[in-house]
Amino acid sequence: MFDIIIVRYGELALKSTGVRNWYEKILMSNIEAMLRQNGVSYSGIGREWGRVFIHTSDRNAAKAAADVFGVVSASPAQTTDPTIGSAAKMCASVADGLLRNGESFAIRAKRTGNHDFSSRDLAIGCGNAVWEMLESKGMEPSVDLTDPDREIFVEMRQTHAYVFTEIVQGVGGLPIGTQGKMVSLISGGIDSPVSTWLLMKRGVEIIPVYCNNEPFNDERARQRTMECITQLRKWCPGHPFKVYEVPNGLNLRAFIDKCERGKTCVLCKRTMYRIAFEIMKTEDASGIITGSSLGQVASQTAANMYAEIYGICAPIYHPLIGLDKNEIIDIARRIGTYDISITPAGSCMAVPDHPEVKARFASLPLEEEKVDIDTMVKYSIANARISKV
Repeated sequence: MFDIIIVRYGELALKSTGVRNWYEKILMSNIEAMLRQNGVSYSGIGREWGRVFIHTSDRNAAKAAADVFGVVSASPAQTTDPTIGSAAKMCASVADGLLRNGESFAIRAKRTGNHDFSSRDLAIGCGNAVWEMLESKGMEPSVDLTDPDREIFVEMRQTHAYVFTEIVQGVGGLPIGTQGKMVSLISGGIDSPVSTWLLMKRGVEIIPVYCNNEPFNDERARQRTMECITQLRKWCPGHPFKVYEVPNGLNLRAFIDKCERGKTCVLCKRTMYRIAFEIMKTEDASGIITGSSLGQVASQTAANMYAEIYGICAPIYHPLIGLDKNEIIDIARRIGTYDISITPAGSCMAVPDHPEVKARFASLPLEEEKVDIDTMVKYSIANARISKV
């Protein structure tokens, strides 16, 4: 039975001492929040150089820790004294309940700190103990260091040794809260929740902005979006979402009535960027996130994406820009938004029959002169509904 979870991180180790210390503290806080969210009981959490340790015997702890941004892997482990003898005894005990007759095994040993033995010495000592235990039970031991049936891991540190057999892969990235805040233009489709999650994985706190296109969308579209936002929120306990729901239907009505019909979608996206930019400034955020993937739909051609940002001086991030649909769907399934995003919600009825696919960037400001774009943006911001998730 394990008594501790070993939590490993990756990129944090490359930072300077001061930055690494700061990142580690945020990571530990995020881990504690995730444990609480999942109802995991633990007696404490601490850190040593390169590792975070959770003191618990709760079987759900490793999976919960692995879902924290910045965590590379987690292992439920048993603790013993930092000597070859103690580690060897522990390995034999673990192998007793693990190995069946005829199965091969390997000891994977790693040593950190000041010891009078090497990692190889540690591996040999633990391997011999397992071998002798198996022989004493009348079993036929078999060692295979290349492709064993079972692996037993030993991590020797200065004050303790840890023995484990399981490595739960983490999501990686950086601890959320280390890279500031960004506004995310999010809908209930497959793409924008994935793009949002990918920036969360890079340590960004998210301010979701949903541009509500009613009456051109129905309530199902709104509900689906809010469910996606709620699912994303589960990935960052301790970091509440401040959600902006912005009316955009009147803006679409103006574009349909007064502007070239084929440019409705490009004009709509430019308006969304302007709205997001104003919210970004209000929230002291550092960028805008979109779910655009190059060439995926008619509005996301290279020409249109250039035209959409022409004259708009805001940092805009497209995490999905080079991914194909199957890659995006794989991530959506992994993060729990796919099943939400494929529920029926109707399509936007403002989309023209023949949308512009090669918009000339200089033509968009001319179209916007046909409407009062500044007043439209101000109205949308003034009438936004703000909620906490």
